[in-house]
Amino acid sequence: MTRITDVAKEAGYAPATISRYLNKKIELPAETANRIDEAVKRLGYRPNLLAKRLSTGRTETIGLVAPDISNPFFAELALAIEDEAERHGYFVLMSSPRGQRAREIACLKRHEDHHVDGLVMMTNEPDDGTLAANFGGHTHVVLVDEDVPGVSVPRIFVHNSEGAFEATKYLVAAGHRKIAHIGGPENLMSVRERMDGMLEAMRLEGLQVKDSWIQLGDYSRSFGIQAIDRILEQPERPTAVFCGSDYIAIGVMHRVRELGLRVPEDLSIVGFDDMPFSSMLAPALTTVRQPVEKLGKQAFRTLHALINQEETEAEQRLPVELVIRQSVFVRSP
Repeated sequence: MTRITDVAKEAGYAPATISRYLNKKIELPAETANRIDEAVKRLGYRPNLLAKRLSTGRTETIGLVAPDISNPFFAELALAIEDEAERHGYFVLMSSPRGQRAREIACLKRHEDHHVDGLVMMTNEPDDGTLAANFGGHTHVVLVDEDVPGVSVPRIFVHNSEGAFEATKYLVAAGHRKIAHIGGPENLMSVRERMDGMLEAMRLEGLQVKDSWIQLGDYSRSFGIQAIDRILEQPERPTAVFCGSDYIAIGVMHRVRELGLRVPEDLSIVGFDDMPFSSMLAPALTTVRQPVEKLGKQAFRTLHALINQEETEAEQRLPVELVIRQSVFVRSP
């Protein structure tokens, strides 16, 4: 087995210098760094991770809990976190609980047992207090995208209310006065904030939303289908719908076409997320873009700061952007 002393001899520098460089504790001139890198490559040197962990008390591994990795939003977010972690020399151990609370709690236990140095956690299921109760004294945990009420760890969200507000203002400016809303689980923070932003925009325009035109359930295509059925079976129909996610919007678009209606002429649709497929729909979906890459990178950076006992903000909010495409019909005054 090649040892660090072998690399030091090959490169012509002290073992301590080699160690500090490989552990990213010092920056060296390009010529020196290249010489060390070449020596490492020639000798096939691999650090003794077990010895390193014993000496530092760290695993250089973080846990990542992503609700459902088959969902493009969470997949893209996970990739951004992994890329930033790798850049800092960390390995990512990922779990996808898919709505199973027991699996989310197991991820917290993994952190508690020191199998990982910290945890980036995303959940898309409302908490009845069970998840929060298992956080205990965990300090190296960052919540992303959704909140877990009653837990005192750093949080990184987007401006949900502002995004919904701007989307609704755009619909009103396009001549729509009868606007419905379909969102996710009622007790999720993002759902409440997006609904509140939509209702506030309507209120400022002197407009109201019929209670029966607000449907909350889950962030899924199937719920979009169910919800728009309930809305369209009413005597009075809306001319537009603001959906709390692009998945919901896809379900709505699919069902509207099945009913022989046109998008956007008979029903205009706005989503939230700007998933990769949103621009490829016909018509392309107008939606609120979340800065997924920035969200992921900031999540790891915040966790890295916690691991290194640096100060972090209790809550960070990233801006969103309304992306205008072809799924909104401009009505005549």
